[in-house]
Amino acid sequence: MEFGLPFTYAFQDSDWFKKIALAGAVSLIPIIGQIFLLGWGLEIARRVINNDPNPLPDLDFGNQLGLGFKAWVVSLVYAIPMFILTIPSSLISAFAGSNGDDTMLTVMAVLSICTGLVSVIYGLLMGFVLPAAYGRVAMTNTIGAGLKFGEVFAMVKKAPMAFLIALLGSIVAGLIAPLGLIACVVGVVVTGAFSVAVLGHFYGQAYKQAM
Repeated sequence: MEFGLPFTYAFQDSDWFKKIALAGAVSLIPIIGQIFLLGWGLEIARRVINNDPNPLPDLDFGNQLGLGFKAWVVSLVYAIPMFILTIPSSLISAFAGSNGDDTMLTVMAVLSICTGLVSVIYGLLMGFVLPAAYGRVAMTNTIGAGLKFGEVFAMVKKAPMAFLIALLGSIVAGLIAPLGLIACVVGVVVTGAFSVAVLGHFYGQAYKQAM
């Protein structure tokens, strides 16, 4: 795993700004844009896995949107436990709010703290495992490959440090996107897409380590 390369490889492409700016512009489309951007990032992961000398892809809206949709469905399935965690606190909150019971309000507060902590831990676990699932979706272009949990976890178990580095890289990449606010909308368009390009490279590297 090369930690610095995901942040620099794009600049080796003479058309890097055009490719990133176009992807960023499309990402502004409500809902669809973010799904497309996910697929665009996974196209980068696939190219890294395949040792493509030019990982940064051109805009291919239909195929990248389709790939992003498949990965989005996979992410929703992995997020189901997190949704389930919110149900008890939501029910208790509604009940306590309607009755004004101090005991129930206390229980609600404690439960909210507990579910919040568990949600954070599970969110980190998702960030650790999803790159493997996304890599399988990218390589097979199918939803099912990302939902073969045994094979996904086997990949993570085979190269845990690679996926940990990918998780750390995703945290750093997440700090890049907001920097675009300094340059208003134009900056956000570029830095948002660039952060996804960084993520895609990390995911591709981690997947290769687990092959």
